[in-house]
Amino acid sequence: MSESTKNSSTVRFIDITQEEAGQRIDNYLMRQLKGAPKSYIYRILRKGEVRVNKGRVKAHYKLNRGDSIRLPPMRLSTKPGQGGRISENLMDLLRNSVVYEDERILVVNKPSGLAVHGGSGVNFGVIEVLRQLRPEDRHLELVHRLDRDTSGCLLISKKRSALRTLHELIRENRIDKRYLALLHGSWRKGVQTVDMPLKKNTLQGGERVVRVDAEGKPSQTIFRRIERFTEATLVEAELITGRTHQIRVHSQWLGSPVLGDQKYGDAAANRAFREKGLKRLFLHAFKLGLRWPGEKRQLVIEAPLPDALSQVLARLKG
Repeated sequence: MSESTKNSSTVRFIDITQEEAGQRIDNYLMRQLKGAPKSYIYRILRKGEVRVNKGRVKAHYKLNRGDSIRLPPMRLSTKPGQGGRISENLMDLLRNSVVYEDERILVVNKPSGLAVHGGSGVNFGVIEVLRQLRPEDRHLELVHRLDRDTSGCLLISKKRSALRTLHELIRENRIDKRYLALLHGSWRKGVQTVDMPLKKNTLQGGERVVRVDAEGKPSQTIFRRIERFTEATLVEAELITGRTHQIRVHSQWLGSPVLGDQKYGDAAANRAFREKGLKRLFLHAFKLGLRWPGEKRQLVIEAPLPDALSQVLARLKG
């Protein structure tokens, strides 16, 4: 967010274009007011300081072409060291992580350990870095999420129209998402389908966990064995639904948690595999498949397995 945007002593009005229509106003404000805390955005919406066509709106209001948004005077203090500086190394890493791009989307091979967006104590994530790298692409938006410690295919839209279409495809389960995971235990069975509902919970201290729960949302994962080892199994996990932590919780429910998982995994197994060189979560989104409405060609995008994970497999085979 520019200094003039952060500190404005006057009311501003913005007219919504066709490209900007269709998105929720809270998401739009987060994009417009870069650097503003989420709590601030929800507060000015709740208090009616933001108006659309002179009226109050809820955070979930979807913008229409021609809507006039009133933004209140703003004064966001910036303390020394606050906000964080994006390093040149990180920008180079993301610049070289693009595995596919066309006029509508780009896909990056997200590194493990990097959040997809800022918030909750994280100053910035993939989307903020990409926006700084590509100021000419004014409508970069995350299409979906990956856990911070998961690597692999992360889909970014470059146009509002593409974002709306992709979200519709996701709602209809028409985006094929495949992951590679190394699970604890040696599987004899070739294919296992987990169809168990998942529910989010929050523990003391604000830590979010997900559990199998009859009151949760329907969730389905198909696990296909790729290779067996003495104490582990490499699987392909296909997401039929896309719930938070779905693969990690469903594999835990099977009794074969993802190795390297500090939240849902087996501590003893994690220690043993750390000695084999596994120092991160072994979960990688290696393939995305989608077909745009009205087009015959299926677009398939793959992200190669990071060296850190390939080396672990090589040691297991050796």
